[in-house]
Amino acid sequence: MSNTSSKTRYMVELAMMIAVILLMAFTPLGYIRTPFLTVTLITIPVVVGAMFLGPKGGMVCGLAFGLTSFYTALTAPSLMMAAFMTVNPIYVAILCIIPRALEGLFCGLIFKALRKASKNPVTYYIAGISCPAINTILFMGTLVLLFYNCEYVVNMRETLGVSNPLAFVVAVVGVQALFEVAACGIVSGALGQGLNRVLKR
Repeated sequence: MSNTSSKTRYMVELAMMIAVILLMAFTPLGYIRTPFLTVTLITIPVVVGAMFLGPKGGMVCGLAFGLTSFYTALTAPSLMMAAFMTVNPIYVAILCIIPRALEGLFCGLIFKALRKASKNPVTYYIAGISCPAINTILFMGTLVLLFYNCEYVVNMRETLGVSNPLAFVVAVVGVQALFEVAACGIVSGALGQGLNRVLKR
């Protein structure tokens, strides 16, 4: 395949992944909502993009995810995001965008290193698990860094009965994070393995 054809294919595949992210972000496809928690599925196209388009492609997919999150924070914010917007809208942009872009980048780097070391299909599942885990760590870490002492979070801490950042993070996302890691890890791992056979990469 010529260099031009390869670049064209890359751009087409990247555009397709971004289109999937946009579709999932603005429809119920991106989330599994239950009475107790909401599982985010948008990390699936991010990790698949990171697998097949490399760290840079993963970062672009993560950036697309982050921009949709910030758009939602502006147009239909949750109670938490609405409270954060009154504190500092720039911090909200950082919270929504930067962790998601880095999530795609780091997932791409992890998958690249794994495939260099081994061609075992389990590498797809490890990468699939890493993406929602990294997303949770980076998002909550940034939230604690920027908003830990704002009134909304202080009230949450008092309600949850926690007194330090780690306990706060575990109390807020503990069960949800486990569901996301399991769901996204299995689905994105299976998708990655299947696409590898189809694309013969």
